[in-house]
Amino acid sequence: MAWLLDPLSAQFLQRALLGGALVAVVCGIVGTWVVIRGMAFLGEAIGHGMLPGVAIATVTGAPVLLGAALAAAVMTAAVGLLQRRGRLSYDTSIGLLFVGMLSLGVIVVSHSRSFATDATALLFGDILAVGIADLIPLVIAAAATVLLAVVFHRSFVVTAFDPRIAHVLGLRPALAHVVLVGLVTLAVVASFPVVGSLLVVGLLLAPAVAARPWTRTIPATMLIAALFGMLAVIVGLLISWHLGTAAGASIALTAVLLAFLSGAARARLRRRGTSQIVVRTQPAAPVHARIEVIA
Repeated sequence: MAWLLDPLSAQFLQRALLGGALVAVVCGIVGTWVVIRGMAFLGEAIGHGMLPGVAIATVTGAPVLLGAALAAAVMTAAVGLLQRRGRLSYDTSIGLLFVGMLSLGVIVVSHSRSFATDATALLFGDILAVGIADLIPLVIAAAATVLLAVVFHRSFVVTAFDPRIAHVLGLRPALAHVVLVGLVTLAVVASFPVVGSLLVVGLLLAPAVAARPWTRTIPATMLIAALFGMLAVIVGLLISWHLGTAAGASIALTAVLLAFLSGAARARLRRRGTSQIVVRTQPAAPVHARIEVIA
């Protein structure tokens, strides 16, 4: 078994593991709320809506993280503006802006001969090239995410069940929603340079989905989701090393498979623990049924 884990002794893989672990922590916390509140479409829209900012930053030589942050901020602000000022629903506003921002990004890329970034890197990042400088924004994002999640936990919980009760209790549900959207944006933007837009969405959703069947409280779900995310990073990197596959795609696929396996395993355990009713018909007249309950 030593040969299986030997690649983890390489320094670049250790940095990749550390970067992936930080992303897993951020996405485990934020992704729990994304799943609970049904905000998966927003996370995906922000992830792909950053493309214009990334493309413009790459063409002009500006920091990619700055371009991604500005594009994500524009996307988030525009969604809120359309929802408040227009007659469009939340998901409709997101859908329109998602397509518009993605199209704008493709136009910038297609008309720029100097755009040298691989499309695979945009979708799945380049986790194997993570350096110390790439880890600093992730550490800051993880600290900010933990802090905001603790401070606004009660507001998030009550708002998720009934915003009117949250308003009566003085928990300011509108502010809680803004902060939650900000956390989703922070998770996507901070993780994008390391894991790309598609992989960050996968790590937002899959680990939280995998964790929910095994937990009863939200903090426990966050913790288990972070652990599932770390497991996906480790397994994905090892698969990539031994099979020669793309690291980001391997991590994303592993995370999705863990979600399906977790759900299947939990369902099987529930079926085993559920009482089974067996009806046996006796041959003697009059015919009657005998019900046995098997624990």
